[in-house]
Amino acid sequence: MSNISELLKQNPSHYKILKSAGNLGEKENIPTFVVGGYIRDLFLGRKINQDIDIMVEGDAIEYAIKLSKKLKLGKVIEYGQFNTALIPCGEVEIEIAGSRKEEYKSDSRKPNVSFATVEEDMSRRDFTINAMASSLWSSDFGKLYDPFNGIKDLSAKKIITPLDPDKTFSDDPLRMMRACRFSAQLEFDISDETLKSMQNQAHRIEIISKERITEEIIKILKSNIPSIGFYKLKEVGLLKYVFPEIDIMPGVEIIEGKGHKDVFIHTLQVVDNSAKLSDKLNIRFAALVHDIAKPRTKRFYPDKGWTFHGHEEIGRRMLKKVAKRMKLSNDLRDYLMLLTKLHLRPIALAKSNISDSAVRRVMFEAGEFIEDLMVLCRADITSKNPHKVKKYMGNFEKVEELMLDVKTRDEMKAFQSPIRGNEIMEIFNLMEGKVIGKIKSSIEEAILDGVIENNYDSAYKFMMENKNKYFIN
Repeated sequence: MSNISELLKQNPSHYKILKSAGNLGEKENIPTFVVGGYIRDLFLGRKINQDIDIMVEGDAIEYAIKLSKKLKLGKVIEYGQFNTALIPCGEVEIEIAGSRKEEYKSDSRKPNVSFATVEEDMSRRDFTINAMASSLWSSDFGKLYDPFNGIKDLSAKKIITPLDPDKTFSDDPLRMMRACRFSAQLEFDISDETLKSMQNQAHRIEIISKERITEEIIKILKSNIPSIGFYKLKEVGLLKYVFPEIDIMPGVEIIEGKGHKDVFIHTLQVVDNSAKLSDKLNIRFAALVHDIAKPRTKRFYPDKGWTFHGHEEIGRRMLKKVAKRMKLSNDLRDYLMLLTKLHLRPIALAKSNISDSAVRRVMFEAGEFIEDLMVLCRADITSKNPHKVKKYMGNFEKVEELMLDVKTRDEMKAFQSPIRGNEIMEIFNLMEGKVIGKIKSSIEEAILDGVIENNYDSAYKFMMENKNKYFIN
């Protein structure tokens, strides 16, 4: 297909922008193109969720200012060093870039940039499926530039670099992460030559910032089958650099005829299960790290076999260091720590006699994330034995029924001691201090354990009966 004008018309709001951009370019005698992933996704029939990437053969900043005025948008964010500008446009952003060639130093991914034609610009792109452009001029609107046969590779579902992969990845090692990510997002294979080059250059990922690496990991987690990307990261040797705690998971030891699950395979199955159950990125991330401490806690006992005692608590602590390295937000760090700590608790309830107080306690500790915890736990039920899965699911659903009771859930989210701190201070003639929290906590624990009812009179009676305990140093 040499002209894709009909494809470009599929999104009316985008089409209006593209036509305006092309008309401006033609008026100013500036060749203007829509490029990259936008074209790729049009051919694949994927929903265009991304921004509009427009490339011009000329001054991108000056062009962007004129286009913004033409579209009555106003604001333009300029990146003069790279001859690039960004125009916010409602839910999408229009990125304007000048066509360019790039030269990289071996220890940096910041390029020296120079002017280029559209064909030269396509050669610097990461993969052939992203190295396509379509003219926006009215005279040849939709004319396709595909110098590296990206259409053919789209049809073959192949990820291939437009130039020698050694040069492509040496110039920008982040492209190796992107290859794994596109493999997951598009469910494409990476060509053998490209894979080999990634294996040879995996160590160069160390020059990439942690933030950019984390971005790619998150994009893999957002795909329909995230495991594809993580298996590729492992295959080419990138995983040991970007997520060493996951990299050491694979393998099965057998002692005295007793083995254990391959933690890596199990973890990725849980991640894929969570992706089927929820679109929430945070749940998928929790699935990736929930067993992060299993390699560290693995022990063999002749009478018990393999155990991973305490892996949930040790994993919780490990995530502090992981979150710092990956530059995760404090909110995401705390969320991952909480779900890792609690991920065995509902499963344990499903395997034993279920008491109201035990269910109540898990709900209280999980707080607003109780639904997320239950999704994670459901995803964590994996076995090659379908009878085991059916049994665990049946018991697990009993726990879910209790937890899904709206009244109980709402009570737990708002749960606190019926006796307030100010009243405790007045009753015992105390100033503010740790003992106030100690008294409130003891009342809350008693309610959670089912020792007393969740009402003022029961709490007051319990507090007075135990008052001597609170003041013993």
